[in-house]
Amino acid sequence: MAFLGLASSAEAQAPVAEMRTYDISDLYFRDPFIMPVSKEKTYYMYRSASKRDESGREIGGVEVFKSQDLESWVGPKQVCVLPEGNWSRGGIWAPEVHEYKGKYYLFATINSDVSWKKSVNGWPDYIWRGTQVLVSKSPEGPFVPMTDTQTTPIDEMALDGTLWVEGGKPYMIYCHEWVQVVDGEMCLLPLSDDLSHAVGPSVTLFNASAAPWSTGLDNGQDKPRSYVTDGCFLYRTKTGQLLMIWSSFCKGQYAIGIAESASGRVTGPWRQQTQPLFDENGGHAMIFRRFDGQPCIVLHQPNSPAGAERAHIYELEDCGNTLKILGELRQ
Repeated sequence: MAFLGLASSAEAQAPVAEMRTYDISDLYFRDPFIMPVSKEKTYYMYRSASKRDESGREIGGVEVFKSQDLESWVGPKQVCVLPEGNWSRGGIWAPEVHEYKGKYYLFATINSDVSWKKSVNGWPDYIWRGTQVLVSKSPEGPFVPMTDTQTTPIDEMALDGTLWVEGGKPYMIYCHEWVQVVDGEMCLLPLSDDLSHAVGPSVTLFNASAAPWSTGLDNGQDKPRSYVTDGCFLYRTKTGQLLMIWSSFCKGQYAIGIAESASGRVTGPWRQQTQPLFDENGGHAMIFRRFDGQPCIVLHQPNSPAGAERAHIYELEDCGNTLKILGELRQ
Protein backbone atom coordinates (compact mmCIF):
# COMPACT_ATOMS: atom_id res chain seq x y z
CA MET A 1 0.00 0.00 0.00
CA ALA A 2 1.54 3.31 -1.08
CA PHE A 3 1.15 6.52 0.90
CA LEU A 4 2.95 8.90 -1.46
CA GLY A 5 1.04 12.15 -1.68
CA LEU A 6 -1.47 11.29 1.07
CA ALA A 7 -1.87 13.41 4.21
CA SER A 8 -2.89 11.86 7.51
CA SER A 9 -5.73 13.07 9.68
CA ALA A 10 -3.23 13.52 12.52
CA GLU A 11 -1.05 15.70 10.29
CA ALA A 12 -4.02 17.79 9.17
CA GLN A 13 -5.05 18.46 12.77
CA ALA A 14 -1.58 18.90 14.28
CA PRO A 15 -1.39 22.22 16.13
CA VAL A 16 0.82 24.88 14.57
CA ALA A 17 3.72 25.72 16.89
CA GLU A 18 4.76 29.30 17.36
CA MET A 19 7.74 30.16 15.16
CA ARG A 20 10.46 31.79 17.23
CA THR A 21 14.20 32.40 17.08
CA TYR A 22 16.29 30.32 19.48
CA ASP A 23 19.92 30.10 20.44
CA ILE A 24 21.18 26.58 19.70
CA SER A 25 22.06 26.08 23.36
CA ASP A 26 18.41 26.55 24.36
CA LEU A 27 17.05 23.76 22.14
CA TYR A 28 16.71 20.12 23.12
CA PHE A 29 18.29 17.97 20.40
CA ARG A 30 19.11 14.28 20.56
CA ASP A 31 20.62 12.71 17.42
CA PRO A 32 20.81 16.08 15.58
CA PHE A 33 20.99 16.11 11.79
CA ILE A 34 21.82 19.22 9.75
CA MET A 35 21.16 19.45 6.02
CA PRO A 36 22.57 22.50 4.19
CA VAL A 37 20.53 23.70 1.20
CA SER A 38 22.96 25.76 -0.86
CA LYS A 39 20.40 27.41 -3.17
CA GLU A 40 18.73 28.91 -0.08
CA LYS A 41 21.91 29.44 1.98
CA THR A 42 19.95 27.81 4.77
CA TYR A 43 20.73 25.03 7.23
CA TYR A 44 17.90 22.69 8.27
CA MET A 45 18.18 20.81 11.57
CA TYR A 46 15.69 18.01 12.27
CA ARG A 47 14.49 16.44 15.51
CA SER A 48 11.82 14.04 16.73
CA ALA A 49 8.50 15.65 17.67
CA SER A 50 5.41 13.56 18.44
CA LYS A 51 1.85 14.87 18.11
CA ARG A 52 -1.49 13.66 19.45
CA ASP A 53 -4.54 12.61 17.46
CA GLU A 54 -8.17 13.35 18.33
CA SER A 55 -8.20 10.61 20.97
CA GLY A 56 -5.05 11.91 22.66
CA ARG A 57 -2.86 9.06 21.39
CA GLU A 58 0.77 10.01 20.79
CA ILE A 59 1.76 9.79 17.10
CA GLY A 60 5.37 9.88 15.90
CA GLY A 61 6.53 12.96 14.01
CA VAL A 62 9.44 15.20 13.03
CA GLU A 63 9.99 18.95 13.11
CA VAL A 64 12.66 21.26 11.71
CA PHE A 65 14.50 24.45 12.63
CA LYS A 66 16.23 26.74 10.10
CA SER A 67 19.34 28.90 10.36
CA GLN A 68 21.66 31.03 8.23
CA ASP A 69 24.51 31.17 10.76
CA LEU A 70 24.33 27.86 12.71
CA GLU A 71 23.77 29.81 15.94
CA SER A 72 20.26 31.30 15.75
CA TRP A 73 17.52 28.86 14.75
CA VAL A 74 13.95 29.66 13.66
CA GLY A 75 11.20 27.12 14.32
CA PRO A 76 9.85 24.68 15.02
CA LYS A 77 7.88 23.59 11.96
CA GLN A 78 6.20 20.18 11.90
CA VAL A 79 7.31 18.35 8.73
CA CYS A 80 5.98 14.84 9.38
CA VAL A 81 3.24 13.07 11.32
CA LEU A 82 2.92 9.33 10.68
CA PRO A 83 -0.33 8.46 8.86
CA GLU A 84 -2.96 5.88 9.68
CA GLY A 85 -2.25 2.50 8.10
CA ASN A 86 1.52 2.73 8.50
CA TRP A 87 3.17 -0.38 9.99
CA SER A 88 3.67 1.68 13.13
CA ARG A 89 2.78 5.16 14.31
CA GLY A 90 4.99 5.08 17.41
CA GLY A 91 7.69 7.55 18.35
CA ILE A 92 10.41 8.47 15.85
CA TRP A 93 14.12 8.40 16.65
CA ALA A 94 17.10 9.87 14.79
CA PRO A 95 15.40 11.56 11.82
CA GLU A 96 17.71 12.58 9.02
CA VAL A 97 16.95 14.14 5.64
CA HIS A 98 18.91 13.68 2.39
CA GLU A 99 18.49 15.45 -0.93
CA TYR A 100 18.48 12.87 -3.73
CA LYS A 101 17.50 13.32 -7.39
CA GLY A 102 15.55 16.50 -6.76
CA LYS A 103 13.53 15.25 -3.78
CA TYR A 104 14.08 15.06 -0.05
CA TYR A 105 14.09 11.74 1.77
CA LEU A 106 13.52 11.29 5.49
CA PHE A 107 15.17 8.25 7.09
CA ALA A 108 13.26 7.70 10.33
CA THR A 109 13.63 5.05 13.02
CA ILE A 110 10.05 4.24 14.00
CA ASN A 111 9.20 2.49 17.25
CA SER A 112 6.17 0.26 17.68
CA ASP A 113 3.23 1.51 19.69
CA VAL A 114 3.82 1.26 23.44
CA SER A 115 0.94 -1.22 23.64
CA TRP A 116 2.94 -3.68 21.51
CA LYS A 117 6.06 -5.08 23.12
CA LYS A 118 7.90 -8.35 22.83
CA SER A 119 10.68 -10.25 24.53
CA VAL A 120 13.88 -10.15 22.49
CA ASN A 121 16.84 -12.40 23.27
CA GLY A 122 15.69 -12.78 26.85
CA TRP A 123 15.23 -9.03 27.38
CA PRO A 124 11.58 -8.53 28.37
CA ASP A 125 9.13 -5.98 27.00
CA TYR A 126 11.20 -4.23 24.39
CA ILE A 127 9.45 -1.99 21.88
CA TRP A 128 10.19 -3.07 18.31
CA ARG A 129 11.76 -0.60 15.90
CA GLY A 130 12.86 -0.32 12.26
CA THR A 131 14.00 2.38 9.82
CA GLN A 132 11.58 3.58 7.15
CA VAL A 133 12.05 6.00 4.23
CA LEU A 134 9.63 8.89 3.64
CA VAL A 135 9.67 11.50 0.85
CA SER A 136 8.83 15.15 0.18
CA LYS A 137 9.34 17.72 -2.55
CA SER A 138 10.57 20.21 0.06
CA PRO A 139 12.99 20.11 3.01
CA GLU A 140 10.06 21.52 5.01
CA GLY A 141 7.80 18.56 4.20
CA PRO A 142 5.29 17.20 4.49
CA PHE A 143 7.14 13.87 4.44
CA VAL A 144 4.98 10.84 3.68
CA PRO A 145 5.84 7.11 3.66
CA MET A 146 6.62 5.47 0.33
CA THR A 147 5.33 2.09 1.55
CA ASP A 148 3.47 0.95 4.66
CA THR A 149 6.33 -1.19 6.06
CA GLN A 150 9.76 -0.61 7.54
CA THR A 151 12.52 -0.51 4.91
CA THR A 152 14.98 -2.47 7.03
CA PRO A 153 14.45 -6.27 7.19
CA ILE A 154 11.16 -7.11 8.87
CA ASP A 155 12.74 -9.65 11.22
CA GLU A 156 15.45 -7.28 12.45
CA MET A 157 15.22 -4.69 15.22
CA ALA A 158 16.99 -1.91 13.36
CA LEU A 159 17.68 1.78 13.82
CA ASP A 160 19.65 4.82 12.64
CA GLY A 161 19.51 4.19 8.90
CA THR A 162 21.49 6.60 6.71
CA LEU A 163 21.86 7.07 2.94
CA TRP A 164 25.00 6.45 0.90
CA VAL A 165 25.19 6.59 -2.92
CA GLU A 166 28.13 4.91 -4.63
CA GLY A 167 28.58 4.27 -8.35
CA GLY A 168 25.09 5.60 -8.88
CA LYS A 169 23.60 2.94 -6.58
CA PRO A 170 21.84 3.93 -3.32
CA TYR A 171 22.35 2.03 -0.09
CA MET A 172 21.10 2.26 3.46
CA ILE A 173 23.63 1.67 6.22
CA TYR A 174 21.86 0.90 9.49
CA CYS A 175 22.41 -0.51 12.97
CA HIS A 176 21.10 -3.97 13.92
CA GLU A 177 20.05 -3.39 17.52
CA TRP A 178 22.16 -4.92 20.29
CA VAL A 179 18.96 -5.85 22.12
CA GLN A 180 18.41 -8.54 19.48
CA VAL A 181 21.98 -9.62 18.73
CA VAL A 182 23.90 -8.60 21.93
CA ASP A 183 26.95 -7.53 19.87
CA GLY A 184 25.43 -4.78 17.75
CA GLU A 185 25.95 -4.97 13.98
CA MET A 186 26.52 -2.38 11.29
CA CYS A 187 24.66 -3.49 8.17
CA LEU A 188 24.39 -2.56 4.49
CA LEU A 189 21.14 -2.74 2.53
CA PRO A 190 20.88 -2.05 -1.24
CA LEU A 191 17.93 0.19 -2.11
CA SER A 192 15.80 0.68 -5.21
CA ASP A 193 16.60 3.70 -7.36
CA ASP A 194 13.66 5.62 -5.85
CA LEU A 195 14.68 4.54 -2.29
CA SER A 196 11.24 3.01 -1.69
CA HIS A 197 12.36 -0.55 -0.87
CA ALA A 198 15.30 -2.93 -0.53
CA VAL A 199 16.51 -4.73 -3.66
CA GLY A 200 18.69 -7.35 -2.03
CA PRO A 201 19.59 -8.93 1.30
CA SER A 202 21.38 -7.01 4.03
CA VAL A 203 25.08 -7.65 4.69
CA THR A 204 26.84 -7.26 8.03
CA LEU A 205 29.83 -4.92 7.74
CA PHE A 206 31.17 -5.27 11.30
CA ASN A 207 30.21 -5.78 14.93
CA ALA A 208 30.49 -3.19 17.67
CA SER A 209 33.05 -5.23 19.59
CA ALA A 210 35.46 -5.01 16.64
CA ALA A 211 36.54 -1.53 17.75
CA PRO A 212 39.21 -1.50 20.49
CA TRP A 213 37.64 1.63 22.02
CA SER A 214 34.15 0.04 22.20
CA THR A 215 34.27 -1.50 25.67
CA GLY A 216 30.60 -2.47 25.98
CA LEU A 217 28.11 -2.33 28.82
CA ASP A 218 27.94 -4.57 31.86
CA ASN A 219 24.35 -5.77 32.25
CA GLY A 220 24.81 -7.81 35.43
CA GLN A 221 25.68 -11.41 36.17
CA ASP A 222 22.68 -12.92 34.42
CA LYS A 223 23.13 -10.97 31.18
CA PRO A 224 25.94 -10.97 28.61
CA ARG A 225 28.02 -7.84 28.07
CA SER A 226 26.35 -5.81 25.31
CA TYR A 227 27.96 -3.76 22.55
CA VAL A 228 25.97 -0.93 21.01
CA THR A 229 25.99 0.26 17.39
CA ASP A 230 24.44 3.73 16.92
CA GLY A 231 24.50 6.74 14.66
CA CYS A 232 26.36 5.67 11.51
CA PHE A 233 27.35 8.30 8.93
CA LEU A 234 29.72 7.99 5.94
CA TYR A 235 32.22 10.56 4.72
CA ARG A 236 34.67 10.62 1.78
CA THR A 237 37.90 12.41 2.73
CA LYS A 238 39.97 14.76 0.59
CA THR A 239 42.24 11.85 -0.39
CA GLY A 240 39.32 9.59 -1.35
CA GLN A 241 39.35 7.46 1.80
CA LEU A 242 35.89 6.27 2.84
CA LEU A 243 35.27 6.67 6.57
CA MET A 244 32.31 5.88 8.78
CA ILE A 245 31.68 7.60 12.09
CA TRP A 246 29.51 5.69 14.54
CA SER A 247 28.70 5.65 18.25
CA SER A 248 28.97 3.15 21.10
CA PHE A 249 30.21 3.16 24.70
CA CYS A 250 33.80 3.65 25.84
CA LYS A 251 34.45 2.99 29.52
CA GLY A 252 30.84 3.78 30.33
CA GLN A 253 30.72 7.01 28.31
CA TYR A 254 28.86 7.50 25.03
CA ALA A 255 31.50 8.03 22.33
CA ILE A 256 32.18 8.31 18.59
CA GLY A 257 34.64 6.17 16.67
CA ILE A 258 35.87 5.91 13.09
CA ALA A 259 35.87 2.90 10.79
CA GLU A 260 37.69 2.95 7.44
CA SER A 261 37.00 0.95 4.32
CA ALA A 262 40.11 -0.91 3.15
CA SER A 263 38.78 -1.00 -0.41
CA GLY A 264 37.43 2.55 -0.45
CA ARG A 265 33.97 1.11 -1.15
CA VAL A 266 30.96 0.83 1.09
CA THR A 267 31.17 -2.97 1.00
CA GLY A 268 34.49 -2.80 2.86
CA PRO A 269 36.15 -4.69 4.42
CA TRP A 270 35.96 -2.26 7.32
CA ARG A 271 38.66 -1.84 9.92
CA GLN A 272 38.42 0.17 13.11
CA GLN A 273 40.66 3.05 14.12
CA THR A 274 42.05 2.44 17.59
CA GLN A 275 41.18 5.67 19.38
CA PRO A 276 37.72 7.27 19.55
CA LEU A 277 37.10 10.55 17.76
CA PHE A 278 35.08 11.86 20.72
CA ASP A 279 34.62 10.27 24.16
CA GLU A 280 33.06 12.95 26.37
CA ASN A 281 29.57 11.47 26.92
CA GLY A 282 28.26 12.65 23.57
CA GLY A 283 27.68 11.17 20.16
CA HIS A 284 25.32 10.16 17.38
CA ALA A 285 27.10 12.57 15.05
CA MET A 286 26.92 13.52 11.38
CA ILE A 287 29.15 15.56 9.10
CA PHE A 288 28.16 18.46 6.84
CA ARG A 289 29.92 21.28 5.03
CA ARG A 290 29.41 24.89 5.91
CA PHE A 291 28.65 27.14 2.94
CA ASP A 292 32.29 28.32 2.96
CA GLY A 293 33.38 24.69 2.44
CA GLN A 294 34.54 24.00 6.01
CA PRO A 295 33.59 20.48 7.17
CA CYS A 296 31.74 20.42 10.48
CA ILE A 297 30.43 17.75 12.80
CA VAL A 298 27.27 17.99 14.91
CA LEU A 299 26.58 15.69 17.87
CA HIS A 300 24.44 15.62 20.98
CA GLN A 301 25.95 16.07 24.42
CA PRO A 302 25.50 15.03 27.15
CA ASN A 303 24.06 11.62 26.38
CA SER A 304 22.43 11.57 29.82
CA PRO A 305 20.47 12.57 31.82
CA ALA A 306 17.47 12.53 29.51
CA GLY A 307 16.34 16.02 28.58
CA ALA A 308 19.77 17.60 28.94
CA GLU A 309 20.88 16.79 25.38
CA ARG A 310 21.90 19.73 23.19
CA ALA A 311 23.33 20.00 19.68
CA HIS A 312 27.02 20.92 19.60
CA ILE A 313 28.71 21.90 16.34
CA TYR A 314 32.49 21.67 15.88
CA GLU A 315 34.76 22.45 12.97
CA LEU A 316 36.35 19.28 11.65
CA GLU A 317 39.80 18.72 10.19
CA ASP A 318 39.92 16.31 7.24
CA CYS A 319 43.34 14.66 7.64
CA GLY A 320 42.93 12.41 4.60
CA ASN A 321 43.07 9.11 6.46
CA THR A 322 41.24 10.20 9.59
CA LEU A 323 39.31 13.10 11.15
CA LYS A 324 40.10 15.52 13.98
CA ILE A 325 37.61 17.61 15.95
CA LEU A 326 38.64 21.26 16.27
CA GLY A 327 36.97 24.08 18.20
CA GLU A 328 33.25 24.38 18.84
CA LEU A 329 31.57 27.00 16.67
CA ARG A 330 30.08 28.66 19.73
CA GLN A 331 31.21 27.83 23.25
